[in-house]
Amino acid sequence: MAGMTTHTAPQIVLGTMDFGTRVAADDAFRILDAFVDGGGVWLDTANCYSFWSDPSGVGGASERVIGAWLRARPGVRERVRIATKVRQNPLVPHAWPQSAEGLSADAIGSGFKESLERLGVGHVDLLWAHAEDRTVPLAETVGAFGELVAQGLVGRVGAANHASWRVERARALARAQGVEPWTALQLRHSLVLPRPLTPVAEGGHRMLVPDDLDLAREEGLAVWSYSSLMWGAYVRADKALPDTYDHPGTERVLAALAETAGELGATANQVVLAWLMGQGIDPIVGASRVEQVREALAAVPVRLGEAHVERFAAAR
Repeated sequence: MAGMTTHTAPQIVLGTMDFGTRVAADDAFRILDAFVDGGGVWLDTANCYSFWSDPSGVGGASERVIGAWLRARPGVRERVRIATKVRQNPLVPHAWPQSAEGLSADAIGSGFKESLERLGVGHVDLLWAHAEDRTVPLAETVGAFGELVAQGLVGRVGAANHASWRVERARALARAQGVEPWTALQLRHSLVLPRPLTPVAEGGHRMLVPDDLDLAREEGLAVWSYSSLMWGAYVRADKALPDTYDHPGTERVLAALAETAGELGATANQVVLAWLMGQGIDPIVGASRVEQVREALAAVPVRLGEAHVERFAAAR
């Protein structure tokens, strides 16, 4: 499985973070069914999802729900690709970040083994390093990820919430070790932007910056975006954008978004997703209802014209 190409065209990725916690298993099954029936392929989870919403204080709920769904749907494993992550799962319940597993070789190996058991699969298609761990030599982390690919347990490896220079350093180390390098990036990105140089309130989130896209385009890396739809704030009056987005640029962007959606006969969410995919980015979309999945998948054929792209660039 080593050396797999990234993908031929941007596509919607189903975010499953709340499955088994805020989204009940039965509802999650319906969402997963609708996603696959609508042509969706990639499922994104993590071994830590969602420890902050789980009474146990540790993760694993999302992977268990996906595993139960796979067992209940014979043959569906061949129709989906699964991406999961290691790094953030608490080793001590209700003790994060101090007990987060990290990215040592031992932590990666044990964390990933537990993921396979919860998912009930023999391999995953993409394994992410969920965040940096600068307490561990990068060469050790790279070697551990590469070993999982060499063993046939992982198809590809990627870096979530990593600075672009760390990704490129890791890729150089992988080449030196003769192991599979990171070939995908996952970062927070959407049409609206927070105030410049203002940290976002959500701990551990790293925003996509131009350097990330430069690296991806130069090296042929896949780019996935999370928080793509800003938790519903584009379409729901009861979901306000975080305070860090309270600046004149946001007002201009939202006005341009409303105008473009009207011209295209699409929802605001669909226009945002089309804008991301137009840049070669695969947007991750979390869903708690089947209708949200269908709306997101309907964004795939939406195409923004050059004037629309220029309108957004001027507004931002």
